[in-house]
Amino acid sequence: MNATDRTPADLLRSALAADPARPLVTFYDDATGERVELSVATFANWVAKTANLLQNELSAEPGERVALLLPAHWQTAVWLLACSSVGVIADVGGDPAAADLVVSGPDTLDAARACSGERVALALRPLGGRFPQPPEGFADYAVEVPSQGDRFMPYAPVDPEEPALIVAGAEYTGAEVVERARADAPGFDLTGPGSRILSALPYDTWEGLSAGLYAPLATGGSVVLCRHLDQLGEDAVAKRVESERVTATAR
Repeated sequence: MNATDRTPADLLRSALAADPARPLVTFYDDATGERVELSVATFANWVAKTANLLQNELSAEPGERVALLLPAHWQTAVWLLACSSVGVIADVGGDPAAADLVVSGPDTLDAARACSGERVALALRPLGGRFPQPPEGFADYAVEVPSQGDRFMPYAPVDPEEPALIVAGAEYTGAEVVERARADAPGFDLTGPGSRILSALPYDTWEGLSAGLYAPLATGGSVVLCRHLDQLGEDAVAKRVESERVTATAR
């Protein structure tokens, strides 16, 4: 990654320039059997579409707060990078009543209704599927995002010194996210390009976000993000580590 990268969105742009075809996020849900692998290019395309949805359709502006009521999931990772691209603050597990917008999974819709601004719902179904019946008062992400543009340009440059992320009550600027992710990498045994970490940590702490997204992105590595990994036995976990060519784990 480039030393000049100052925001998570910068890290993604550098990854795209370096090797767009390599895997970036491989997601497993061991409650459903889902497996999704996203290359850097595919992930970046989802991010661009989501950022366009945020900026152009939902009228999100830099400095506004987006409450992300979502689990550790590949679509959550997309939203985190889309927020960085627009310059809005991703408030992971934040109070919807205090947010300008809310993005909710299927299990937190009631809580999300406390947001007086725009509301987006994710079904979190395999292959990014839509809700069978759209939840009242919400835009269905899977319906809205496909028609968005494949390239994104913010209306104004994103300031790396402005707040970008809130998690577990702590606030970080875009530059701090990048700096902390780089500093975390050695502790996760992420040694650079080719490193591949399996993370089963939730996204509601900095450690979970770093292991499950930011640190591998900052070092040119990749992540095998596992939800409900506790439903697998140790032999099955070991087989996954081998088949996915995992070089480090965070559990």
